[in-house]
Amino acid sequence: MSALPTTSREWHLVARPHGWPTPEDFALREAAVPEVGEGQILVRNQHFSVDPYMRGRMNDVKSYVPPFQLDQPMEGGAVGEVIASNAESIAVGDHVLHGSGWREYAVLDAKHAAKVDPSLAPLTAYLGVLGMPGLTAYAGLLEVASFKEGDVVFVSGAAGAVGSEVGQIARLKGASRVIGSAGSDDKVKLLVEEYGFDAAFNYKNGDVTEQLKKAAPDGIDVYFDNVGGDHLEAAISALNVHGRVAVCGMISMYNATEPAPAPRNLALVIGKRLRLQGLMVSDHSAMQPQFVKEVSAWIRSGELKYGETKVTGIENGVEAFLGMLRGENTGKMIVSLDG
Repeated sequence: MSALPTTSREWHLVARPHGWPTPEDFALREAAVPEVGEGQILVRNQHFSVDPYMRGRMNDVKSYVPPFQLDQPMEGGAVGEVIASNAESIAVGDHVLHGSGWREYAVLDAKHAAKVDPSLAPLTAYLGVLGMPGLTAYAGLLEVASFKEGDVVFVSGAAGAVGSEVGQIARLKGASRVIGSAGSDDKVKLLVEEYGFDAAFNYKNGDVTEQLKKAAPDGIDVYFDNVGGDHLEAAISALNVHGRVAVCGMISMYNATEPAPAPRNLALVIGKRLRLQGLMVSDHSAMQPQFVKEVSAWIRSGELKYGETKVTGIENGVEAFLGMLRGENTGKMIVSLDG
């Protein structure tokens, strides 16, 4: 058996970003790999996730998850192979999903890891389409937005990991029309030709309210919000009576240094009896088994497609994160340590 690693490279947050993060806010450092204690495992990370919500954790504010600590390794979803185990439930050679990303090797309590099967789906799928972003899409559409057959659905950030899955689930569940917005003409083409959206538009090509009106002449019933700002305002205008909004993210505001003007048409919420509800994936863990079963079947049958943008090498982790915030990814942005 080969000797266990003694050091691991890991990304630390070294300064709290003001507005857009810069590479100088982070440092790649070498640290000693701790001893594997009772009930713990040592994982060689093969892939880790960079996600929009991580930007919020860089601010020192009270939120639904504690902020990243300065000069400590950052956290996030990762998948890897167990190379040492002091736990009965997980064996050496098992593959696990866990929350100690942004590093090469992780020692953690086995109870904080979930075994994943690389024969059911590629390991990276457990970070995206079958992972937290996938469950966010599934629970957000079906439970939070109370989707029903025949609904017209609009998704912003539709070419991302969450948005692309929302649109496809809506289509597979019988939406009468699915509309997406994205930030490039190539992504718009992908939404319509690859993911089966009925219509899509590039929000950079003109006023969002006007483009949505054209794409949804009869209005919309559900809006899945990943963007906020002008997209939320446009959706409120387009929503039919008793329309529902699942507010998942507001990426347009994550790096803003000034408060954004709220949608200026919020009064319409009253007359249209709209429902706007925030979405936290951790509230919907009970749906996990149903979600994995249904979505993995759609993946195997080819009915649901997913995209991944892979960046190779831990040294490129921050660049991958910043690229994701700039919208350079199609589908899930993943940092692969496997080469």
